[in-house]
Amino acid sequence: MIYTDDQIIELCRSSRTRERGFRILLSQYKERIYWHIRRILYDHDDANDVVQNVFIKVWKSLDSFRGDSKLYSWIYRIATNESLNYIRKMKKHKGTSIDDVEFLLSAPDTNELMTGDVIEQKLYKALATLPEKQRLAFNMKYFDHLKYKEIAAILGVSEGTLKANYFHAVRKIEKLLTDD
Repeated sequence: MIYTDDQIIELCRSSRTRERGFRILLSQYKERIYWHIRRILYDHDDANDVVQNVFIKVWKSLDSFRGDSKLYSWIYRIATNESLNYIRKMKKHKGTSIDDVEFLLSAPDTNELMTGDVIEQKLYKALATLPEKQRLAFNMKYFDHLKYKEIAAILGVSEGTLKANYFHAVRKIEKLLTDD
């Protein structure tokens, strides 16, 4: 059964049904959030760690959810912020993220993420070369099918800036896909 946002929130806000409501929330949103995070971080273990952090934050913050946006949009924003914080934290510990990009570009096509057809493999490799803002804009629009308005709210940028980032990402990806 699919529950509405209002039903899930009502269950989660009642001390008697909070755990049941949260289990329902997890079953409805966890996989989508995982794949959103995975497209940002690429690594399965890192994505799982961030997913756990996201849902811990959601659990602790459910009472403060005002309903200004859809529940999924709110969780999605938390997931995006947690992913970006994770990247920043890793950059401080590792130095630059160029190593990650080089790894993805040189990884054999049997890599866990790179299985599938050749175009998909090229797409993921092209995504790895994009600047963070362009990659996020592309992922959210192309893979998650979010509207520009939703993405702009999640990333805290204007729709114009977002559209420019998406446009540049698409151009770079097209160029990389057709150059081979």
